Amino acid sequence: MAKKGAAKENRAPASIQNRRARYDYHFIETYEAGVALAGSEVKSIYLGRAHLTDAFCRVAGGEIYIVNMDVEPYEKAAHFQPERRRDRKLLMHRKEIDLLERKSVEKGLSLIPSRIYFKNGRVKVEIALARGKAQYDKRDKIAKDEERREVERARSQRFR
Repeated sequence: MAKKGAAKENRAPASIQNRRARYDYHFIETYEAGVALAGSEVKSIYLGRAHLTDAFCRVAGGEIYIVNMDVEPYEKAAHFQPERRRDRKLLMHRKEIDLLERKSVEKGLSLIPSRIYFKNGRVKVEIALARGKAQYDKRDKIAKDEERREVERARSQRFR
């Protein structure tokens, strides 16, 4: 039996965002895919110890893979520790894979993982079909965000 004061930590699994991708790309469409992972990788992702910063997706041989997704090793895993940045297979229907491959080749779009989350106890990856932003688009967005922040600051100081 547990001690009276010791409550078990009951926190929800982490949702890991690729914030850099939102800055560098315009997202056109998003798709959901499952991921083939080892058990210790699932536990590590549950704790929020994965990074999508340099990750991208690639279609090869009729299958789709996520490349450069960094999953930190799970400390309590016994002996099998998979590589941190290995290629991981994504689980999607054949028609979806063919559609993504066709759109990325024909229109010159990129396949970028935008977030990792849990759905019904399984790890899912949200893949975005994205077009890269030009440098001036990024500058415009930064300027708009700064202007919005200034307005908010002025508004909050006026009501004090």
